[in-house]
Amino acid sequence: MSAEPVAHVHLDPVGGIAGDMFVAALVEARPELEAGLLDQLRRGGLPRGLDIRFARDRRGGLAGLRFVVVAEDPPPSGTLPDILERITRSGLDEPVKRRATAIYRRLGEAEAAVHGVPLEAVHFHEIADWDSYADILAAAFLIEAVGSASWSVGPLPLGSGSVATAHGLLPVPAPATARLLQGLAVVDDGLPGERVTPTGAAILAELAPSRRPPDRPMRLSATGHGLGSRELAGKPNALRVLLLGEVPEVGERRPGREPVAVLRFEVDDQPAEDLALGLDRLRARSDVLDICQWPVVGKAGRLASAVQLLCAPEAVEAVARACLAETTTLGVRIETVERRVLARDTVTVGTRGRLIRVKRARRPDGTISAKAELADLAAFEGDAAFRAQVRRTAEVAALDGPEDRE
Repeated sequence: MSAEPVAHVHLDPVGGIAGDMFVAALVEARPELEAGLLDQLRRGGLPRGLDIRFARDRRGGLAGLRFVVVAEDPPPSGTLPDILERITRSGLDEPVKRRATAIYRRLGEAEAAVHGVPLEAVHFHEIADWDSYADILAAAFLIEAVGSASWSVGPLPLGSGSVATAHGLLPVPAPATARLLQGLAVVDDGLPGERVTPTGAAILAELAPSRRPPDRPMRLSATGHGLGSRELAGKPNALRVLLLGEVPEVGERRPGREPVAVLRFEVDDQPAEDLALGLDRLRARSDVLDICQWPVVGKAGRLASAVQLLCAPEAVEAVARACLAETTTLGVRIETVERRVLARDTVTVGTRGRLIRVKRARRPDGTISAKAELADLAAFEGDAAFRAQVRRTAEVAALDGPEDRE
């Protein structure tokens, strides 16, 4: 089985966003991920006999998918440390564990801030049920399955009124939800009620989406609609997801010429882990083509990091501002150069039950080279020799044509 690689995901919160809506929308857009998602949930520390399913439904005349989790008994504990321990002890894949833990920590940090308690003392009430736990595990799996795609989200409906909680009536959006949404665009569409749930807000905080899709031409490869549990007046209670891929190369061509902007700077006063986080954020931008980093000796004999970024010339101002925001450098040197590029594409190959992206390039002599994505290979358990065999199988399959290889 093959699937077109996803370069960007745009979330359109027509009715709002909740954890179950996010999961349902992505699964409707990528139905081949449903089996892997349910397998992860079976290994995620959920009780046996839990009713977990996807159901077709309609909201406001729009057909879509609902993610339904029905549990009779509450979980044994709703404290953040206990939930994180449950995730750690589970049989989830390690990348899914890390992503689910990160989402829960964002929730915990927001709750701790608004209630004035230490992080270790946070106790989830309304979002401690098994359905919220399943929503977050499923969302973590889907985010990892999409891979290195960038994300964007349209203006989020604020909602209005109040919501009943263990702390009494709280305004909508709930204080922790509002804290998680800081920096994102919001809109008052005049409809009351809770429109963004805490789990939906925590997932958005983890994704750190931009406000709009990339401004370059892209291919719309799939759409999905995740439906909420209630009806809204005058509009469908749905979260729409748009999966975008790169526009494929047309025909074969020799190495081409194209201009590219080169941005260079050095950093000697930023902690290594903080710089690494900033460069990861720059790397995740859709307008950044590549980033290199290497050690240098700066003024006064201080060890420093030299950084070089490549981007399209039209994006240079935005990327330069991002460099100054994410690092402690005081200036960025910019020049425009010409580069030679090979005709290339990315295909997805099904190998041993998993999807692996493989980059292909056509060399000047007409031969094609293929390289499997290391991030996708890392999901395979086993020794290095096993992963090398998987890599070779995926690369050969990509040269023969993207298809399932067991």
